Amino acid sequence: MPQLGSGFFATTSATSAATAQVAAIAASISAAYPNLLPETVRALIVHSAQWTPAMRARFANRNANKGDLANLLRRYGMGVPSLERALRSATDALTLVAEGRIHPFEQSENASKVREMNLHELPWPTDELESLGETEVSMRVTLSYFVEPNPSSRGWTGRYAYPSHGLRFATKRADENVNRFRQRINKRARVEGQRLPSSKTEKGWLFGAAQQQKPGSLHADIWTGPAVDLASKGAIAVYPVAGWWQFRRAWDQSEKGVDYCLVISIEAPDVNIDLWTPVSQQIQATVEITT
Repeated sequence: MPQLGSGFFATTSATSAATAQVAAIAASISAAYPNLLPETVRALIVHSAQWTPAMRARFANRNANKGDLANLLRRYGMGVPSLERALRSATDALTLVAEGRIHPFEQSENASKVREMNLHELPWPTDELESLGETEVSMRVTLSYFVEPNPSSRGWTGRYAYPSHGLRFATKRADENVNRFRQRINKRARVEGQRLPSSKTEKGWLFGAAQQQKPGSLHADIWTGPAVDLASKGAIAVYPVAGWWQFRRAWDQSEKGVDYCLVISIEAPDVNIDLWTPVSQQIQATVEITT
């Protein structure tokens, strides 16, 4: 008789208990901030998650390849969520939340194409980060949105893909200004014949482009690098990618717009610095979005 766990099947338990715990966190977030979008509540739960020491032991090697990290994400997600982290920022772990709406596609007689992108220029603790120089810090980004499933249910690939639309995020690099960043992401912002650097994800991201571009309606990643580089990364773009709305014009709901939430956090755990106060002094009622 084969030993338990040695075959193609394995045991699992406590998923129902985990569902109740996450539901309680969602309810607590909604009670504390009743005006948040459902996309935002979901994003805060995932964004608050951390891997336990036992989980981290599986990728303790900093040279783990992207395949190993993808398997880690498939096994544990982003870790165990925390209500305290979801509700409040620490002075050395600033969290910013930006809600937005985007119209993914536009239809014409001959073609359907991507309609717009949103550029979030965030209140950023630039001076404080620059003062840290080469100190290693991290930035965590979570993008959450919902899709309309394809009524034909023909899977994730091909013309009739499952999601109505997809959204992706990109961050400004340390060596480019906002206009250059806009041109790199948005072809319509470029001068004819202009050559730009590759749009491949820059170094420093834990999962990188392969994970950020995977199917699904929630994308999360963590960038780690010198604080002086992070000081100039306070702009993030959200842009659409193909979905079945683009190819089935009669059912395209792009004109109504779709909501999304971006959650961005900066962590500098090894230094005594206040990141929260300088940002709180900049924050207005809303974060301006340019399209």
